[in-house]
Formats: sequence, structure tokens, C-alpha cells
Amino acid sequence: MESTSTVTRYSRRARWFHWLSFLFVFLAYLLINLRGFPPRGSDARALIMQSHMLAGLVVLALVLPRLLHRFGHAPPPIMPPIASWEATLSRITHVALYAFLIVQPILGILTVFAGGHAITIPFTGLQIQSPMTGNHDLGEQLGNIHGWIGTVFYFVIGLHILGALWHHFGRHDDTLRRMT
Repeated sequence: MESTSTVTRYSRRARWFHWLSFLFVFLAYLLINLRGFPPRGSDARALIMQSHMLAGLVVLALVLPRLLHRFGHAPPPIMPPIASWEATLSRITHVALYAFLIVQPILGILTVFAGGHAITIPFTGLQIQSPMTGNHDLGEQLGNIHGWIGTVFYFVIGLHILGALWHHFGRHDDTLRRMT
């Protein structure tokens, strides 16, 4: 007897990758927004920045296995099916989100390294030394790009969240339930 059931949710691994990525992106944003409270040069500010960088490194470490898993596992269909324009907008948003998950941490790393600094892992004393010769101007330029992309992605992330809420409360489909 053949089963007529279909997969209605993302795999457990896909859901874990999604929510862990969310957690560490949220943490990176939270920390960078807390950065301005302690005075420059203080241990508290250094800890916040080190923790921000660690959150970014975790995001980067999660994205490759997440993408590999995604390429090997098709997402479950949305029920009821969505319009083609919605599917296109969803694909564009997801490509932008994945690009962000890759580019933003790399830019952060390059910003620190271009400034001639090491990345310090909080509470461990471990450091990832810069393979670059310090170039203050390049570090500033990369830092500005990193900050600009971070600002733009508030809106892309917001669009992603609004889309999920629209599907759940407006269309009443299973888009959001597939990831929970």
C-alpha cells in the first residue's frame, strides 16, 4: 500500500538551521546596537564587540551546512499554493537573505583584519590573527560597507517576517507552520 501523505514541514535539520541562524543574527544586531552604551576603550565595549564578532562567525559557520542541506532537500509545498508573483518575491528575498548570511560576516572579518587587528573569541583568550597588513583607510571603507549592508538588511529581514505573518494571518496558508 502506497502512502498518500506528503511532507508538510521543513526537516528538523532545516528548522534548526533557520532558528539558530535567526538567533545569532538577532544577537549580532542586538550587540552592535548595545555597542554605543559603554565608553570607547572600555572592557565592556570590547566584550560587546568581541561577542558581536563571535555571533557573526557562528552565522558564517552555519550557512554552508545550511545551504548544502537546502540544496539536497526541497522545501515542502505551501498549501494552499501561492501565486507565481509571491513565489518569485519569496525566492528573491531568500537569495538576498542567504547572500547576507555569507557576505556580512565575511565583510566583518575583513574589516577587523584590514584594520590590522585580530578577532578575539570572548572568554577564551583565543585570537584569530589578521593575515593582512593593517590599512586604516581600507578598514574604514569595509566597516562603512558592513554597516550599510547591516542597515539595509533590517528591511529585508523585516520583509521576510512580514511575509511570514501575511501568509499566516492574511492568506491563512501553512508557510509559517512549515518552519515551526
